Amino acid sequence: MVPMNLLSEKGKAGYVISGSWGKKAYEEANKLYGEQIKILADSSENNHTNIPDFHCDKDEFDYIHITTNNTIEGTAYHQLPSLNGTPLVADMSSNILSANYNIRDFDLVYAGAQKNIGPAGLTIVIVKEDRLKNEKTAPTMLDYRTHIQNASMYNTPPTFAIYVAKLTFEWLKEQGGVNKIVETNQEKAQLLYDTIDQSELFSSPVEKEFRSLTNIPFVSGNQELDATFIKAAQEKGFVNLKGHRSVGGMRASLYNAFPIEGVQAFVSFMKEFEQQNKRTWQI
Repeated sequence: MVPMNLLSEKGKAGYVISGSWGKKAYEEANKLYGEQIKILADSSENNHTNIPDFHCDKDEFDYIHITTNNTIEGTAYHQLPSLNGTPLVADMSSNILSANYNIRDFDLVYAGAQKNIGPAGLTIVIVKEDRLKNEKTAPTMLDYRTHIQNASMYNTPPTFAIYVAKLTFEWLKEQGGVNKIVETNQEKAQLLYDTIDQSELFSSPVEKEFRSLTNIPFVSGNQELDATFIKAAQEKGFVNLKGHRSVGGMRASLYNAFPIEGVQAFVSFMKEFEQQNKRTWQI
């Protein structure tokens, strides 16, 4: 939908591949528009352990697409790229409302609700309306103007998901808003990163300046030991820690709803596990 709505007939769009989701976004746009879709930067050679840098000239692209947080690889944008006035588009699915961005810095943001907002199936789009002047005709349901003109109810809306989103927004305000939740997320992430960095058993594959506050991968360097850790963690009630199949290891996801008490309990378990397994694994 992004290139259908924002890409001019002879224009170009630049995509930054900083992880699996950025790659998917590029591939989908490329299917439709081929040579008009350019890869600006790609961190694949570094196994996506950093956010790649790039340069673009003024008026070179109709827009540039980034992914603000990479759930699989555990990297995130803490500072937005300098674009020389080029419109910025972001997939913010995994850290919307959990990181402090100025929404005015973006021309379009899209996000699945399922991480920090509500049930899967609801998608949020924030777009500057003056960007939607493209005369190319997108299919009705894929044209953002259709949804704007019909107050997001051109189709039957997912009412339960919207209601839960409302409750989540109210909860977020009660916590002190995004600024306050970011402070809490920083505290949660720092506690876990400190434990990993001080460990003789575990390590983080991600370069420090690009570490996500939301998704924290870590490894022991031994697949058998990783499996032992995941099993032991599950027995203690810490679930869904297995890293994505493309990267292995472990991954802890600290979305807004996950309490700091959970992180405190988890790092205590990590330290206990390390002490019990030092001799076995000759650390």
